[in-house]
Amino acid sequence: MERVSMERTSKEKVVAEVSAAFGDVMSIVMADFRGVDVETVTAIRRDFRQAGMHYRVLKNTLVKIAVKGSKLEPMSALLKGPTALMWSTDSPSAPAKLALKHAKDVEKFKIKGGFFEGQVLDVAGVEQLAAMPGKPELQSSLLMTFMAAPTDFVRLIAAAPTNFLYVLAARERALGG
Repeated sequence: MERVSMERTSKEKVVAEVSAAFGDVMSIVMADFRGVDVETVTAIRRDFRQAGMHYRVLKNTLVKIAVKGSKLEPMSALLKGPTALMWSTDSPSAPAKLALKHAKDVEKFKIKGGFFEGQVLDVAGVEQLAAMPGKPELQSSLLMTFMAAPTDFVRLIAAAPTNFLYVLAARERALGG
């Protein structure tokens, strides 16, 4: 009797953890890892952690309970068989990029699909998600946009005196000086 309540308590704890973790998730990628050795799975998990993302293997039923009634509920359709869940709270494309890299390198690591912006993604959708610019690319693009106006303004201000110097130099040459 005590063991049953402990199991239920630990399952409820996992459901609460998953619900909290998925609260501000940008995207989720799911993969089948059947046949992948423990050492490789550990390396994949480490890569995700080092990149500031999450990689977890959870019971499908617990994930389904955790997402029930939320915007993530449609992804339950992909929760069949052993499933690794990879997600990020910072970048929607980052988990897809890293998961696809590992799927390419590890033959038995197969992408099932994913979830982004209320949509369940198939493998092609995950590939499209991976093609989106990541957070660093978006930040550098925004920075370049912000820097363009001041740079153009400085060029504009410097143009008048520079052009005046060209006129003076041409006049000096014309007078033989």
